[in-house]
Amino acid sequence: MSDSPAPRRSDPPPGRRPSITREDLIAAALALVGPNRSVSTLGLREVAREARIAPNSFYRHFRDIDELAVTLIERAGSSLRTVIGQARHRVNSGHSVVRSSVEAFFEQFRADDKLLHLLLREGLAGSDAFKQAVDAQLRYFEEELRIDLIRLAEVTGVPLHDPALVSRAITRLVFAVGASAMDLPRERDAEQIEQLTTMVKMIVIGARGMHAAAAG
Repeated sequence: MSDSPAPRRSDPPPGRRPSITREDLIAAALALVGPNRSVSTLGLREVAREARIAPNSFYRHFRDIDELAVTLIERAGSSLRTVIGQARHRVNSGHSVVRSSVEAFFEQFRADDKLLHLLLREGLAGSDAFKQAVDAQLRYFEEELRIDLIRLAEVTGVPLHDPALVSRAITRLVFAVGASAMDLPRERDAEQIEQLTTMVKMIVIGARGMHAAAAG
């Protein structure tokens, strides 16, 4: 009879982690996606391998790979809303709210922010489920911007025609420009920021003019 101890069932296989969190799986997925790779191409086993866990352990935290992808999209939207919200404080130091928000968007975009890249890319090339998740995040942006536009109109005394539609136009424009900017060199950012700031201002000025014309 051998005196060697039997292996403990709780010992993980070599190279595998004994425990893992949702954050670990999110980090593993982000490590795999890139500028030219959609989250829809990720496989469960691939993410598990990157996280150094057994594939079955994945299901303790996510129902499937699609749920993980939607979580990434939701986190991307929340992160960007925080950044844009902080940008509004720059108005107090002499920046316009439009330019501050556009600059913050591009700063985050160029900060190797895989979450923002994922949000922009999945809105164009992702599956229907992912596009719906991105659209939900855009609607959050639109609602926050709508509230800001109404507040700004009250402060300036210059109303806008249909603030909800104005916020939708601005949000969709910013994300469309951001998606195209992914394929442009960083040297073009100043040009893109200037053009996007001007386009947003044109939307706002046009909406003011439409309200004035309707009221007259």
